Amino acid sequence: MKIAIMGAMAEEIEPLLSQVTNIRKTEYAANAYYEAEYKGKEVVIAYSKIGKVFASLTATILLEKFGCDRLLFSGVAGAIDPDLDIGDLIIADGLCQHDLDITAFGHPHGFVPEGEVCIPTDSYLRNVAKEVASKKGIKLKEGIIATGDQFVASVEKKNWISKIFDAHALEMEGASVAVVCNALGVPFFILRAISDSADMDAGFDFDKFLEGSAKVSADFILEMVNAIEDQ
Repeated sequence: MKIAIMGAMAEEIEPLLSQVTNIRKTEYAANAYYEAEYKGKEVVIAYSKIGKVFASLTATILLEKFGCDRLLFSGVAGAIDPDLDIGDLIIADGLCQHDLDITAFGHPHGFVPEGEVCIPTDSYLRNVAKEVASKKGIKLKEGIIATGDQFVASVEKKNWISKIFDAHALEMEGASVAVVCNALGVPFFILRAISDSADMDAGFDFDKFLEGSAKVSADFILEMVNAIEDQ
């Protein structure tokens, strides 16, 4: 078993790299991949850069070049659900592309022929996450996460995405990772820390939040790696 661990930004994988051993760096396709070990398990760690195209490229390389057979993604997301607050952790039970639109041809938002609007994540990995959360005393929420190549700041747009997709949070990579893993038959998991909500404080320091959330997410993901059984 070899587990891929992805983030979108360098800051999201730095705490992971500080806790793994026997790191071997490979530069490939304008990116860096870190093969390593964690408590006797093989992992490959990479950040994709922001957006769906980069995330698809990185996920594909992790699975096809490095032979990973599980993929765990952690990062930040914006809240749609008013019950989500800054710092909350949410796991995706499904992912959709809110900016995919061929409705002019009679299809629903987020759908293309031979595709599906919402791709489910792996139920076993979600259960592992819930066990880890229980063990660590962390409140974990679960719901649909919507992905798009745009930072959505408009309340009206957020409300529209909530209505159309029944989504709870927004980000810019998850659904593209889902498409790749689904097509290649690889179980995958998406964890997000909420970085902005409907009642944002104007004095919010994103960089400071990212540093703290990356450490929390890294600890959580590595606890999952330790708990995942070879199936």
